[in-house]
Amino acid sequence: MSNTQNTFTLIDEPKGNLAFKLFWFDDNSHFDHLQRHNYFSLIWIKEGSGILKSDFSEYSFEAGRMLAFSLYQPFMLLAREPIKGVAIQFHPDFFCILKHHKEVSCSGILFDNIYKPPYVMVDAVNESLLNLLLEQMKAEMLNKALAQYEILISYLKIFLITASRLKTEQQDILHDPDKDAKEPYILQDLKDAIETHFKTKHSASHYADMLNISAKALARITKTHFNKTISNLIAERIIIEAKRELYLTNRPIKEIAYELGYEDEYYFSRFFKTNADVSPQLYRDTVGYGRASA
Repeated sequence: MSNTQNTFTLIDEPKGNLAFKLFWFDDNSHFDHLQRHNYFSLIWIKEGSGILKSDFSEYSFEAGRMLAFSLYQPFMLLAREPIKGVAIQFHPDFFCILKHHKEVSCSGILFDNIYKPPYVMVDAVNESLLNLLLEQMKAEMLNKALAQYEILISYLKIFLITASRLKTEQQDILHDPDKDAKEPYILQDLKDAIETHFKTKHSASHYADMLNISAKALARITKTHFNKTISNLIAERIIIEAKRELYLTNRPIKEIAYELGYEDEYYFSRFFKTNADVSPQLYRDTVGYGRASA
């Protein structure tokens, strides 16, 4: 373990991979270039503001935002005002949110939520709790006593649950209050349709037909509310499912591809690499199926 300038790191010694990292930053040098990591990242902006580029979209951020990025999710931060904050990064071998979904429920809310911006707003009440958890993690990183991993994971779980609850509450509040508006219903219908059919229907026109709306009108609504195209949403949903299968199972890539609607394994591999910037096999190798199956 290293402890340098408010940086605390645990390394998975057998593999040499990052297991868990907690660090405080006072500039944007860590994030001003494209990031794609084989671990989860939480970046809490305490001061400053800027532009977040993530996947196919751009978002404004300011102090009080906590940004959440999944495995190999591309992102970079462009600062408008000098930023300061704290980051937590953890490999799924250290703590897998997919395996512990029933306990933590942050997959699809905090992480891999393709319909919402990848951040949560931290209010004053939760700020105190989250800061306390960070200090407890820091103290534990300095303590090499028995069960260090288990205690760190306990703090991390509470941190993730708190952030996920906060995002869920904010999603409910931000939901369009106009019950008579047609667009929110179409958006919910679109989300339901993608969740039901993403393995078999990969074309935007399929969903327009299904919802009985013109492709052009649906594209406009989707871009306005999700800041993404329908094709972006479908591709992201397929990639999330593929990543889940690659990590949680030892099923052959060909079988995973077929289940996701791709009869040609090589076409699927090219699609995966285009969207995840890594091949399915390398994803499985670097994220690590071995411990996940234990």
